[in-house]
Amino acid sequence: MEFLYEPWPWYVAGPLITLTMIILLYSGRRFGVSSNFTTLCAMGGAGKLNDYFKIDWKANTWNIVFVIGTIIGGFIGNYYLMPDESVELAEHSVSALEGLGFNSPGATFEPAEIFGAEALSSWQGWFMLIVGGFFVGFGARYADGCTSGHAISGLSNLQLPSLITVIGFFIGGLTMVHLLFPLIFGS
Repeated sequence: MEFLYEPWPWYVAGPLITLTMIILLYSGRRFGVSSNFTTLCAMGGAGKLNDYFKIDWKANTWNIVFVIGTIIGGFIGNYYLMPDESVELAEHSVSALEGLGFNSPGATFEPAEIFGAEALSSWQGWFMLIVGGFFVGFGARYADGCTSGHAISGLSNLQLPSLITVIGFFIGGLTMVHLLFPLIFGS
């Protein structure tokens, strides 16, 4: 049971991801989370309003089950299998985050200044929620997939568009952390 509480090394997690991708490839399915947006809208009847949502959503039920399992697994992992919520950060990262107004950088994976209820009392929290949410949703649809779909499924299929998209994800992440984050939280 103790092995569940520790991070799994790459030589365990990597082959398990590979095995999952092989199973999906041989079953003719594509792995991804953001594509469930289309499926959920189709389930809700959005096809009556827009042709984009006229799909056979029942064919994607397995992916909805996957996402529900991911949510349940994340909940169990976060609340029952994580003995220590702290994150090891470099000293200069802790100093930089404290300089931006973060009270306890590295105390948890999800800083309260961004993910907590107190984020709703600041313009930075609303900005991250609305503008960040818009860009994440728009980017995932514009790129025809999110980070998991392109980085795990697309790259394992050796797709050039997924490689370009993943490079774009990293450029976007670095831009956010090094340029926009100080502007948003440093004011």
